[in-house]
Amino acid sequence: MLATSAKPSIPSLVELRQPLKAWFQTELGQQLLSTEQALLDQVLPRLFGYHLLQISVLDLPELTRGSPAGHRFMLAPEADADLAECSLVGDMENLPLANDCIDAVVLHHALDFAHSPHDALREAVRVLRPGGRLVIIGFNPHSFWGLHRLWKRKSEQVPWLGHFMARRRMQDWLKLLEMKSERADSGFFRPPWHSARWMQRMQFCERWGQRSHSLNGAFWILTACKETGAAATVGQSWKRRFVFPLPVAQSSRASRASRGGMADKAGSARIYPFPRLSSSASPSKDS
Repeated sequence: MLATSAKPSIPSLVELRQPLKAWFQTELGQQLLSTEQALLDQVLPRLFGYHLLQISVLDLPELTRGSPAGHRFMLAPEADADLAECSLVGDMENLPLANDCIDAVVLHHALDFAHSPHDALREAVRVLRPGGRLVIIGFNPHSFWGLHRLWKRKSEQVPWLGHFMARRRMQDWLKLLEMKSERADSGFFRPPWHSARWMQRMQFCERWGQRSHSLNGAFWILTACKETGAAATVGQSWKRRFVFPLPVAQSSRASRASRGGMADKAGSARIYPFPRLSSSASPSKDS
């Protein structure tokens, strides 16, 4: 079991949403996001299942476009006018979902800006079904960006006030939660310079990193598999949680079959229905 440390004094994700959105819209942020998207497009097609949950610092439904999952939805920290239709409002450190109900979870820089990365990671593992996949994208402290953060961290500017956790440290956390690490990737090997002229001059760093398969890029991507259901018992029971009803695109016949634990017609994925709310907005005692 992970030992939870004191929460760092950083603003909440609700407060950081607009600054992060503005930073990712800069030329440097767009180049970083494009590199992350290219690597995700290679990783996600290998993850099979029906339900995919995306927890990100940005509202980008297209981030998981490469996934074959039939039901892809995102978690948002608050409801606003820009919220996508496929969004679920909740706290990443206390997910409003049942145990073992999600086939794949994508954490896109979510742990970098969580109050407690331990709790957020535990929650992501809890909702994963046994055999489900977890994909984590995080800023890499062992890179040019990590060195730049040492100089900028006291400025309280995004993204430099983030946690920037080491890849090996994250793999240790995953091992404690009975998650098996399967793949590690990294990208964007240039320094975080906004000057287009200097970014062009540093293209040789990108070519070197790709040829050498280095893991010292600005970010890392980890893919892990949930081996058992032991870690899913961490936290409260779903009967004591407020569970949001999520729309699932399936016929009534398929819904009845899924409740009986039957596979779909194609036999390639298994549907895990979410618990329904009673008329009193909370699960009944007999459920």
